[in-house]
Amino acid sequence: MLIAVAGSHGLIGSALVTSLTEAGHTVRRLVRHEPLSDDEFGWDPETLGVPAEALDGVDAVVSLGGVGVGNQLWTGRFKQELRDTRITPTEVLAEAVRTAGVPTFLSASASGYYGDTGEHAAIESDGPGGGFLADLVVDWEDAAVSNAGEDTRVVLLRTAPVLSDSGGLLAKLRPLFKLGLGGTIGSGRQYFSWITLEDEIRAIEFLLSSTISGPVNLAAPDAVPFADFVSAFGRAVHRPTIARVPGFAAKFVGGEMAQEMILFSQRVAPGVLSDNDFTFTHPDIDSGLAYANR
Repeated sequence: MLIAVAGSHGLIGSALVTSLTEAGHTVRRLVRHEPLSDDEFGWDPETLGVPAEALDGVDAVVSLGGVGVGNQLWTGRFKQELRDTRITPTEVLAEAVRTAGVPTFLSASASGYYGDTGEHAAIESDGPGGGFLADLVVDWEDAAVSNAGEDTRVVLLRTAPVLSDSGGLLAKLRPLFKLGLGGTIGSGRQYFSWITLEDEIRAIEFLLSSTISGPVNLAAPDAVPFADFVSAFGRAVHRPTIARVPGFAAKFVGGEMAQEMILFSQRVAPGVLSDNDFTFTHPDIDSGLAYANR
């Protein structure tokens, strides 16, 4: 297949490009800078758009852009940046997909769509929850579906936090845990959903070669209470996890970001992947953290 990837230099994108190339596919990187190699094509959602030649003959486009939601506290300015780096670029890319007649469009999304799920394991047929992230994801997904056209197979990648040894959430947590400062935040009963980088890439490749469309939860089947995640992470890095941060303190320091990203219960199940016989390499939290702390 000839596959174009936007966001190809991020954690997921760079791993995806490597894996697709090793599998024998041809990859075009859609980049927001001056192209530096023959496989790069410049685009800019604010000015240039997507040049027609970038998508000529392309079988699928994978869109993985967007500033990380955990990069900083959610000030009004940063929340607008989170929207600006997702919605308009997705609209422009989806419109280019429609114009070029690309048959398949995989668009990044997030498990934050479901908001606080409590004890309920959310599947793809569930509606959106409440909160800033849920509202953001609703608009983000609409930008893809509304602009890609009826003839395009659109897949919405509702990705849970990605566990990796080279970035993402664990890159922020690992230094604290290795100092023995890791611990439960809030009650610890709130659920934490996750997926390893390896399974994220395998799932995307699985979806590229399938006929599946619509939202797909990219989350391992073993969502765990946050206290269990903390204990498992401590075991993986061989450190104690006796610290405890009350929920009110986390909200005082981290504000809305801490509320939605840590204190919300995010129990998400991979309904579509399971129904289509996708097998996870790392289905449980201990194997996931062993992979991410190699």
